[in-house]
Amino acid sequence: MAEEGRSVGEEEPRGKRPAAELRLFDTRTKAAVPFRPRVEGKVAMYVCGVTPYDYSHVGHARAYVAFDVLFRYLKYLGYEVNYVRNFTDIDDKIIKRANEAGEDALSLSSRFIDEFHRDMYELQCLPPTHEPRIMDNGKAYTIEGDVYFSVDNFPDYLSLSGRKVDQNRPGTRVAVDARKRNPADFALWKSAKEGEPSWESPWGRGRPGWHIECSAMSAHYLGNIFDIHGGGKDLIFPHHENELAQSQAAYPESEIISLYHPMALRLFLMRTHYRSDVNHSDTALQFASGRLYYIYQTLHDGEETVSLYGEHKLENSIPADDQKLIEENHSNFLEKMSDDLHTTAALDHLMKLQQKLEYQKKKQSQKQQQQQQKKPEDYIQALVALQNEVTDKLSILGLMPMSSLAEALKQLKDKALKRAGMTAEQLQQMIEQRTLARKNKDFAESDRIRTELSALGIALMDEPTGTLWRPSEPELAEGS
Repeated sequence: MAEEGRSVGEEEPRGKRPAAELRLFDTRTKAAVPFRPRVEGKVAMYVCGVTPYDYSHVGHARAYVAFDVLFRYLKYLGYEVNYVRNFTDIDDKIIKRANEAGEDALSLSSRFIDEFHRDMYELQCLPPTHEPRIMDNGKAYTIEGDVYFSVDNFPDYLSLSGRKVDQNRPGTRVAVDARKRNPADFALWKSAKEGEPSWESPWGRGRPGWHIECSAMSAHYLGNIFDIHGGGKDLIFPHHENELAQSQAAYPESEIISLYHPMALRLFLMRTHYRSDVNHSDTALQFASGRLYYIYQTLHDGEETVSLYGEHKLENSIPADDQKLIEENHSNFLEKMSDDLHTTAALDHLMKLQQKLEYQKKKQSQKQQQQQQKKPEDYIQALVALQNEVTDKLSILGLMPMSSLAEALKQLKDKALKRAGMTAEQLQQMIEQRTLARKNKDFAESDRIRTELSALGIALMDEPTGTLWRPSEPELAEGS
């Protein structure tokens, strides 16, 4: 016998929440493996941050949205997460850019750190727990104040990336220092040079090398061994490989956010699995923007429908078929997210629930026009339950707006108008021209206006109350 649905607002018993073993991709084994933290219930996670010498780009957004999703999901699963993401605020690139601009290196890096924080806020990436800024055991040697790590004395070097020694072509990233014992040896400490910031050390004044900064900061906040280490795929070699060794022994993003809602960019990035390459295009971003508008519009309409009931207490149970759909979505979400964070599959299944939510909203609006087999309250009960499930999962993924849904819809429309290169007044003028053409039965002109706007990413919907518009994926005009 089917189980009776529970009342709206009744919390799901914890014991009935489907269990799903979290599996994450391990770069060393090249496979997704069960995640088991060293300390039960606690996760220590280190993610390599940016080198702040310029504005953030889509690659940065992609990496930090992916780890924000992991951070959020671990917290949702009940873990206590110590999330450390560093800034490499002393580096050759920073020093070079600062010298070119006649600016202090630390001042320049601080300025771009502030810009990075603004971008992360717009993308709703939760702040990490910590954001730190900046040997003699036979594994290192000194040359005139510089300290180098000897890869020949570390047998497991390259075990993380799986590269071969002959793949390490010297000089591909930085000029080769002829003083080094092996061209692959990397700097742990660099002696001071004129115009560069420096600190005292046992080897004289200087500054840390790129790789050692992350090792030092992760060790300080998380200890020498921790659960999760992440960063961009391009950092596996040499950065993560060198971190592992020493520890054991573009569009600028701001330009995109000026044209697209930050949540549209976040949705776009999450539509591709974090280990797959992202094919960035304006069409894909506009598709994500149109989809996000549809999601928010459905939720907003649902809120308005529910608000009609005011303080009226809804005591009926959720219809069994709707309750089953919600439970299936919850189980599927846990299954897909626990399978190496398959956000793409989780979002696809959530869209099915979104369609059912839209269906229930229409049913509710029709209930006063015809007699229904279900009690009238049944539809609003199902609407509330579906609305809560969709909102809950979007919140876990960081896709609910910080503002109200009404404000987010307005922002999405404003961005669409900016991309189309027109004002709200100009759009309204074209809508009125089309309305007049339809009234005069000039359907060729009416279709021309609709097609022209569609090519600009604006879809028109003819309703009994008039013509409305929404952002959409641009369509090419016939013959273009």
